[in-house]
Amino acid sequence: SSSCTVTIFGYPLSIFFIVVNEFCERFSYYGMRAVLVLYFKYFLRWDEDFATTIYHTFVALCYLTPILGAIVADSWLGKFKTIVYLSIVYAVGQVVMAVSAIQDITDANKDGTPDNMTLHVALSMLGLFLIALGTGGIKPCVAAFGGDQFEDHQEKQRSTFFSIFYLSINAGSLISTLITPILRAQTCGIHIQQECYPLAFGVPAALMVVALIVFIVGSPMYNRNPPQGNIIVKVCKCIGFAVKNRFRHRSSQYPKREHWMDWAEEKYNKLLIAQVKMALKVLFLYIPLPMFWALFDQQGSRWTFQATTMNGNFGAITIQPDQMQTVNPILILILVPVMDTLIYPLISKCFNFTPLRRITVGMFLAALAFVAAALLQIQIDETLPDFPSSTESQVKFINMVNRDLQIEADNETISLKDENDTVNFDDITSKPEKGENAIRVLNGFGSVLNVTVRDKVFNFTSNMSEYLSVSHGKAEFMIKDNRESCVYTQELGFGSSYTLIIPSTFTFGERCSENIKAVMDMKPNSVHMAWQIIQYFLMTTGEVVFSVTGLEFSYSQAPSNMKSVLQAGWLLTVAVGNIIVLIVAEAATLEDQWAEYILFASLLVLVCITFAIMAYFYTYTDPTKIEAQFDKMEPEEKEKRKNFDMPRKGSAESHKEDRGSSDSSSDDECTKQTKI
Repeated sequence: SSSCTVTIFGYPLSIFFIVVNEFCERFSYYGMRAVLVLYFKYFLRWDEDFATTIYHTFVALCYLTPILGAIVADSWLGKFKTIVYLSIVYAVGQVVMAVSAIQDITDANKDGTPDNMTLHVALSMLGLFLIALGTGGIKPCVAAFGGDQFEDHQEKQRSTFFSIFYLSINAGSLISTLITPILRAQTCGIHIQQECYPLAFGVPAALMVVALIVFIVGSPMYNRNPPQGNIIVKVCKCIGFAVKNRFRHRSSQYPKREHWMDWAEEKYNKLLIAQVKMALKVLFLYIPLPMFWALFDQQGSRWTFQATTMNGNFGAITIQPDQMQTVNPILILILVPVMDTLIYPLISKCFNFTPLRRITVGMFLAALAFVAAALLQIQIDETLPDFPSSTESQVKFINMVNRDLQIEADNETISLKDENDTVNFDDITSKPEKGENAIRVLNGFGSVLNVTVRDKVFNFTSNMSEYLSVSHGKAEFMIKDNRESCVYTQELGFGSSYTLIIPSTFTFGERCSENIKAVMDMKPNSVHMAWQIIQYFLMTTGEVVFSVTGLEFSYSQAPSNMKSVLQAGWLLTVAVGNIIVLIVAEAATLEDQWAEYILFASLLVLVCITFAIMAYFYTYTDPTKIEAQFDKMEPEEKEKRKNFDMPRKGSAESHKEDRGSSDSSSDDECTKQTKI
């Protein structure tokens, strides 16, 4: 079913379209995901726990739908049509997501806040559902479809293609997690300028449309293999029959069989049963693995929220909280070759660093990353202000007279010196985030003043203004009355709060700013975002050792026709990991974030020990040898299954199916993958 095959340097031209499509699709997915939790918190106004819950529900869904996509492609539509149809669904989802972030569509009173938040929530949930369906559905098809473009004699080129393919995944991830936070930090809006989430979601949406167009343009050049039945469905049917048959023959008069899968022998050939046994042996080892992903995927939720309470000033550059996620793909590109060429060979000289030992080490490193995150959180918590509990109130006195005062309240004496030495209680209910500063002005001048900063105007209620949110850096405050003006300059850090006092003694003139006093209500963030690099380094090292090794181990231990079964199982561990986050975060209800980090780290260490014990009892197999042995037994089995009293089985066609003749060509290429 190949049309015209055009080659360049021995490579089919069609793979160019597939690689560009994958780059754009991964850019679209990771770009949107990078800003997602901040969109939930600052646009939809959800609290951090609920935002985390929805984020991980979305990620779980993205890793459940690949199984659906694989079944649809292999059993019904074929890979090409599946990719096209689901890419359309995907692109629509991204566009809906971008539209959901436009506050002006429901902002009738033009105050910058959407009037109908329900509509925005409904649109964003619809968008996320369509994206999860699209990205998950095409995930198992694109790499395999790329593999289909090569002829049997192009094995070397096929191998190179997969290296380029996975490089495009990481490049798309890296560039998008760098760019979309910058787009989000821009301001846009018809009535009131705000953070530009429509742009942050709109650019990934545009890239997804480009991905779809590029893929369709290459259509005349593709090799398209017809659907040949899905091996996942076949394996499930074989397992189901074995369980049913075992249950039917549970009486003691029937002799026991060596393995419970042997009860499928009446209907399925021994080769398929042996292949299923090998696959189940590996899938059993997958059971503890979701706990790793439970920690890993919190980089996009909890760790991003952690970064919002930190100082992101890197000299002349300001790093956005969501941009810290770029540390992961950057480190991956560095660590994968370093591990392969340097670390593994060095370790192997000391002792046998088997794949299962590597996976155990990867899990342990992820637990260490969360210990590092907890230690960092403790440091951050020390810099955060103590807000009053529900049974307490807060009071603030500002002394604006030029002599010392004393105030007595409930037998406690508060000494007020002059305005340079005031007793401060925090008046705002939360710490300013994302590098913003809460500033207000107290006008003690005795007449009306107009105060502005960076085109923002302070609104006064009697003498005290409302808080204005001002970004970090040098801020110039313009103070005017009907005739004169004065400029006061204040250097603002990250997350501080100030009350600017214009005293009764204030006079306009050259030295007017010297009369203005800035009282710090809340200290700026003193813990630098760079400290997060430690936990990102530990987590990414864990990912490289765990994820790459896990996939290599799976494919080395899997029968030739069951690569896709193990790929589905691997993706399922990611989905289950994200579901674990929901369960633990909801059930634990720990007040301190650092305690939650320690809880996750402890759970992973327990799982790590369990996995190490399971790995100790695992024996490595060579699937090709086992398959070769069973191939010799083939003729006897046909006769045996014919005699089994079952409706219409044993025909040449169904026998071919039982052998697992699915698109194994599409499955054997996925050997090394760092982003999935």
